[in-house]
Amino acid sequence: MTKKERAALCTTALKKEYPDAICSLEAEDPLQLLIATRLSAQCTDARVNLVTPALFAAYPTLDAFCDADVADIERLIHSCGFFRTKARDIIGMAQKIKTDFGGTVPDTIEALITLPGVGRKTANLIVGDIYHKPAVVADTHLIRITNLLGLVDTKDPYKVELQLKKLLDPMESNDFCHRAVLHGRAVCIARRPQCARCCMAPYCKRAKSEKADA
Repeated sequence: MTKKERAALCTTALKKEYPDAICSLEAEDPLQLLIATRLSAQCTDARVNLVTPALFAAYPTLDAFCDADVADIERLIHSCGFFRTKARDIIGMAQKIKTDFGGTVPDTIEALITLPGVGRKTANLIVGDIYHKPAVVADTHLIRITNLLGLVDTKDPYKVELQLKKLLDPMESNDFCHRAVLHGRAVCIARRPQCARCCMAPYCKRAKSEKADA
């Protein structure tokens, strides 16, 4: 079985197991999702979703974030960790979106990664979820699971992104990433994967090796 064939089978299995491939971050527009994703760095999505309602109520527009007092942003996002850096990035990205992109969150990875605090993972999420373009969000769950499956052979996020782009159906890639996150939380848990109840076990190199060793 080729890696591309394995990727297609895994895509189908995850699609059946998790038909609703949705981002767990709650947001009502592109800017909110961008900010929520920045807050999620080294923080759980559940915690971010507790913080953002008050943040977005206090700063409902791009202009509001552009003119925000950094100390007030820090106060509102304090529990997300690294709040000082994140607060500066939020204001900085809002200002750059206004001055460089006409007030619209850009729709390409190349443009998005010019924003303060935005890396390729965040950029891919915006491109995929907001603009519905092919994207690979190389978060920790996806990296771990695709290595176990034998689809990739690296833990470098950029290399994982590039390798998976060659294997996944472009129309399915973004949803595959969301489903992998859900699977990583529910079944393929770090350090204790539940291979016996994994929908991808028949195609997984790690599960097959465990079975062979049993």
